[in-house]
Amino acid sequence: MKDPVKGVRRGWASSLARFLVLYLFLMALLLALGWSAWVYAQIEQYAYEDQAAPADLICVFGAAEYSGRPSPVLRARLEHALALYEHGIAPVILTLGGSAPGDQYSEGQVGQAFLRANGVPEKAIIAETESRNTEEQVKRIVAIARTNHFQKLVIVSDPAHMFRIREMFAADGLPVLTSPRAQIAPIGGSSEWQQIGHEILSYTLWRLQLG
Repeated sequence: MKDPVKGVRRGWASSLARFLVLYLFLMALLLALGWSAWVYAQIEQYAYEDQAAPADLICVFGAAEYSGRPSPVLRARLEHALALYEHGIAPVILTLGGSAPGDQYSEGQVGQAFLRANGVPEKAIIAETESRNTEEQVKRIVAIARTNHFQKLVIVSDPAHMFRIREMFAADGLPVLTSPRAQIAPIGGSSEWQQIGHEILSYTLWRLQLG
């Protein structure tokens, strides 16, 4: 004969376990949503804030190149850097980015060629051609800046990219000025939201690695 008391206890324990699992899940969900909302607010703040001011160096983060030609995103970044250079923001431009396996050209080389074709003298360009991602590019910029005694840097990349870049530089003890390139897709378009989602995830993973 079954013990009714034990049955009640098992039922109560099972209900409590389900409640705790649900509670922990909801708390984790709220924490994730709150964190994502905070990161999104930071991304938005730096996406529309152009801090460009007189500096020693303009740094252009790499993006895709197509057989020696800059992709629309890379071209927009380079054109923005060129405009800053022509306005006298800094006397030197650093182009960044390595090459994918099998590619003949690196992003840094393509950026350098674009600037030379648009009137920037060779002595005013530094091409970095080894870095493969944002974190590597930040490390290379920090090394180049310290080797050449560059004190003030203006960073050019996509609007949504700026917050993560700024935080990475801050972690290396090098404050920078951010200057986002012009939007290519319409504001609020699907590509923009995809990029924001990518930045929230990438920034979160980077922060977790710091721990």
